[in-house]
Amino acid sequence: MSATSAVRPVLPPDIRARKGGAPLVVLTAYSTPMARIVDAHCDVALVGDSVGMVIHGLPSTLGVTMEMMILHGRAVVRGCQKAMPVIDMPFGSYEESPQQAFRNASRLMAETGAPAVKLEGGQHMAETIAFLTARGVPVMAHVGLTPQAVNTLGGYKVVGRAEEAAKVMADAEAVQAAGAFAVVLEKVPEGLAARITQALTIPTIGIGAGVRCDGQVLVVDDMLGLFTDFRPKFVKRYAELGRDADAAIATYAAEVRDRSFPAPEHGFPDEVPAKAGAVKK
Repeated sequence: MSATSAVRPVLPPDIRARKGGAPLVVLTAYSTPMARIVDAHCDVALVGDSVGMVIHGLPSTLGVTMEMMILHGRAVVRGCQKAMPVIDMPFGSYEESPQQAFRNASRLMAETGAPAVKLEGGQHMAETIAFLTARGVPVMAHVGLTPQAVNTLGGYKVVGRAEEAAKVMADAEAVQAAGAFAVVLEKVPEGLAARITQALTIPTIGIGAGVRCDGQVLVVDDMLGLFTDFRPKFVKRYAELGRDADAAIATYAAEVRDRSFPAPEHGFPDEVPAKAGAVKK
């Protein structure tokens, strides 16, 4: 007999069916404890390649490897019962050819248990997305600002103003036609994001793309105030856990140095105390 769970996990068809319904809630997660928290409140737990910057201290996402994504992907899958884990394909793991993309996407899914992957790129990645989806790999697409192409784009700038708008719309339509079940719109002007959302039949998930997308995603370390190296304009801080952690660690360090920690209640006596009512022999 196979083990069954009372909680039905979210899968790509469920996300696609949410088009135009209640907004999709997406956060990144990189560890089992954080995944458990995200799982209780979100529809998708995105194992983003942002892990390279917020966890590993890399200057960009370009240094993230397949091994890193598999390691963190496994941790997040263990922590999710309801929310759908989606794993970013790292830079260099899918751009060469559809065949390369399938080898690495299937490896991510097989070695982590995640039901879907995410990759960046619009029209030029449509052939790859179609190749993957035809072979059982659900794909979440990502257009607009694509951080893995930051050197080509010239920085983390808004993408889709003026003459760029038509290209971003074409990118979104291309990934939909290729079979993506949803598309992330990053740093796209609000009006354009609204037009794309209205034009597509798959959900749009915005990050710096305005309120009229079908859902929203943030990096969890940004919104909790754990990552403080910089703060994008589109990030709202819902807590300042980094500041709170700094204060807590400072208090701990002071108590260790003045020997007020550990206190007697944190230690163990040389002999086990007799239980109340015990008769001595």
